[in-house]
Amino acid sequence: MSSLMQIFGLLLICFYSHVSAVTFQEFPPQIVKESSEVQIQCSHDDSTKTQMLWFQQKKDSLVLTLIGFVYVQGSPTYEGEMEKQFKLTKEGTTKGTLIIRRAKLSDSAVYFCAAKNTVNQANPAYFGQGTKLTVLGKDDKITPPTVKVLEPSEKECRNKVEKEKRKKTLLCVISRFYPDHVNVTWKINNEEMSKGVATDNMPAQPNDGEFYKITSRLKVDANKWFDPENEFKCIASFFNGTGTTYHENGTRGIEAPKTGQNITTEAYLKRSQTAKLSYGVLIIKGCVYGAFVMFLVWKLPGSSGKRNN
Repeated sequence: MSSLMQIFGLLLICFYSHVSAVTFQEFPPQIVKESSEVQIQCSHDDSTKTQMLWFQQKKDSLVLTLIGFVYVQGSPTYEGEMEKQFKLTKEGTTKGTLIIRRAKLSDSAVYFCAAKNTVNQANPAYFGQGTKLTVLGKDDKITPPTVKVLEPSEKECRNKVEKEKRKKTLLCVISRFYPDHVNVTWKINNEEMSKGVATDNMPAQPNDGEFYKITSRLKVDANKWFDPENEFKCIASFFNGTGTTYHENGTRGIEAPKTGQNITTEAYLKRSQTAKLSYGVLIIKGCVYGAFVMFLVWKLPGSSGKRNN
């Protein structure tokens, strides 16, 4: 196994366990036109990490592809043919830049820089959060999203016996946006929610593949939904290349269903007990009536015999 592959293996092993041990300065995503020169910055706070490595992660892939690495002194080392498209520079111990000479559509990816102490090859590498790059074709247009919140289904949790476990799910559909630089948040009465939120891992391009779409769900206790005072809001933050815009849609809770429409557990049990009692009374009445009839049948033959004599 080559030394580069050994480094790559060590980085993958250490990626998740050491992502936060060194503080990296975060840089915003970028949206550029095809053939543009792109510069992606990297900066961290540990001067003992003298080696800086750069990786590329393509969309819909978990693979990190090594571009190359550079020390404080000396020339960069590139993996394979990467030097034709990329250039690595280093400014001091803790700062570096990845330069894409002429951006192509295939360069759309997330780019990670990593810092490593090279005194011992077994030392782990520490990764930043990554910088997302989208390269636009000449006909591509940046389009903000449309946001729509769908109310919970009336049938959801209708048969739940335990009232405290009843839940209602609101669905947020964020659609018709390009590119896929979107984050989704939920708020109830302007308070941001994290519990009960489930959002798709990444936007998808359905049908024609021109625009993106992503969905998010908010699961709340039923009593929160059955309260008209509560306001539920879904917010999509969209990066358009120069800044972030916010797009939202929401709905309010509703009145709890009346007893005649959706019977509660307590009412159901009460009605069941009443029905059982009524049924028992009918059985007793039937038994009394049957006994009375049998008595009459038993008495009638005796009365007839006395009259004949």
